[in-house]
Amino acid sequence: MQNSKVSQEEILAQGPQAQGEYIIEVKNVSKQFEDGKFALNNVSLSIKKGEFVTILGPSGCGKTTLLRCIAGFQVASSGDILLKGEDVTQTPPYKRPVNTVFQKYALFPHLNVFENVAFGLKMKKLEKSLIAKKVRTALKMANLTGYEEREVNTLSGGQQQRVAIARAIVNQPEVLLLDEPLSALDLKMRHDMQIELKQLHKEMGITFIYVTHDQEEALTLSDRVVVMSEGEIQQIGTPTDIYNEPINCFVADFIGESNILSGTMICDKRVRFCGHDFDCIDEGFGENQPVDVVVRPEDIYLLDNPEKGQLRGTVQTCIFKGVHYEMRVLTPDGFEFLIQDYHEFLPGREVGMLVKPEDIQIMKKERLFNTYEGEILKNNKVSFLDADWDILPEVAAQFEVGDKVQVEVEFADVDLQDYEEEGTLTGEVHFILYKGDHYHLTIRTDEGNDIEVNTNDVWDDGDRVGVVISAKDIRVKKA
Repeated sequence: MQNSKVSQEEILAQGPQAQGEYIIEVKNVSKQFEDGKFALNNVSLSIKKGEFVTILGPSGCGKTTLLRCIAGFQVASSGDILLKGEDVTQTPPYKRPVNTVFQKYALFPHLNVFENVAFGLKMKKLEKSLIAKKVRTALKMANLTGYEEREVNTLSGGQQQRVAIARAIVNQPEVLLLDEPLSALDLKMRHDMQIELKQLHKEMGITFIYVTHDQEEALTLSDRVVVMSEGEIQQIGTPTDIYNEPINCFVADFIGESNILSGTMICDKRVRFCGHDFDCIDEGFGENQPVDVVVRPEDIYLLDNPEKGQLRGTVQTCIFKGVHYEMRVLTPDGFEFLIQDYHEFLPGREVGMLVKPEDIQIMKKERLFNTYEGEILKNNKVSFLDADWDILPEVAAQFEVGDKVQVEVEFADVDLQDYEEEGTLTGEVHFILYKGDHYHLTIRTDEGNDIEVNTNDVWDDGDRVGVVISAKDIRVKKA
């Protein structure tokens, strides 16, 4: 599988000729707030002139902070931002050739549509005839011809949004920044505005940078999608790349629906998961290497005859979704699959499941177990994760007090407690990923460290937990 992640080194290593193609270059930008937390962590991104690029991610991932740094409303703590090759990292917003459309339209209620759109031009003290010409052009592009004298508070949400867009494009910016501009609209109006934005981008030919948490919106509008999580870029690629070739479990889980399973790459073009071997098209992962396997729900074919499938299972639920049926199928080994099919298979029915080689996506595992830096203490203890833990006496006997060590803990060997006081550490469930027959969780401790856990217990995002690790399950190696 060729992934579409672009490393910061690859971006920065491009020669002057390649870099000259970019209208925006974000180089190793970090943004740290007063509380010490990073909203952006060493982010690099290059955008070509005329592209429609969407920055996509969940709330708090840093996408709006990145947009505001490009716009100049926030100043990066470190790194550089270039517009047309010129460093604008410290340049105020009004001196940058960009305009921003916000989630809240910020229209002037005492001005009519024409006056709202003309406001920026009047501040530049342009001639009245030129202002009128530019406003009429902007209103026409925003599909608002005839609305010039309307009061903005009499307009619908979609119409107000178009006024905000017209006010931004009337200045003929080289870059238009849009911060979740459609989130306040209802579903139908949002879809209509997506079509209008796409057409507007085509007509204007300028660079659009669009921020959203809506995956469908990102896939519909964009030339390229930038997926972010916790202040870092996870993957950059076309909508097709992002959907069909996710770089890691976060992207696979966040973009659309996925069946994500633990597997073993037996050899090139051969993978094992759910206790069976499958042909695939991926190469270069080595032999007998642990991997993660992604199969989209629409890529699993259900068969009437269970014997004809690569896997067999029993339908647990079947819900009609308007275009297709969505079913959950449980195998005899306890693996649950989400499947979308145009045909209805009722609960209780035995079915076969077939997956084509090209529909199996393989990803390298980011970590095989938890690894931390630690220090040997007296009384058969080791310090890691800002806490002291018991270790077996025979393990402690291999080291001297004060030795720096590497500590390893299997995901399945971390026990979570309902009552925080029962844990050596406390924290909350930060990320949940279902992997067919178990949940893979990330626990963010109160000290800000992450612990990954495999469990069959059901937890909710944000649940408070205590963390326990038995002495027998802590492996210690020399650092």
